[in-house]
Amino acid sequence: MIAGAAGNPSSFMNLSEQIAQHFRAVYMGGNWTSSNLKDQLDGVDWQQATTRVHSLNTIALLMYHMGYYVSAVLNVLQGRPLDASDKYSFDLPPIQSPGDWEQLKEKTFADAEQFALLVEQLPETKLWEDFSDKKYGNYYRNICGIIEHNHYHLGQIVLIKKILGQSAQT
Repeated sequence: MIAGAAGNPSSFMNLSEQIAQHFRAVYMGGNWTSSNLKDQLDGVDWQQATTRVHSLNTIALLMYHMGYYVSAVLNVLQGRPLDASDKYSFDLPPIQSPGDWEQLKEKTFADAEQFALLVEQLPETKLWEDFSDKKYGNYYRNICGIIEHNHYHLGQIVLIKKILGQSAQT
């Protein structure tokens, strides 16, 4: 048995709710890594977010890339066809002002919350159905893949932010 979000053993969450909570934790906290996108972006301005460190992607580009796949799966969760291609997943529109940066963050977090809401509403049986096309596996595989993908890129953002912080001190 799995305890509810508040830790109350009498309020149990189904698998879809657990997965949605796990997804939200990447963005808002409460995961085992003790790291989340909201906290990592705290204090990062648009210039830092678009600063290239060595040959690494920028923080803004990684956020866009994460959001690209969230949006693609979100479309399927909303009953629309899967319309995405890896070749477009790094096509970040220019970030040239604080407003552009805020807009990217707002879209990222709004899409993430919409994604989580739809996942937690999925009947558990839907998790085992083919996702869009049999070649992509089932819903469970794709939703968990998004979580893994976002944790991976969150780690990159953490490292880039640390490198930028060290550069600013020297």
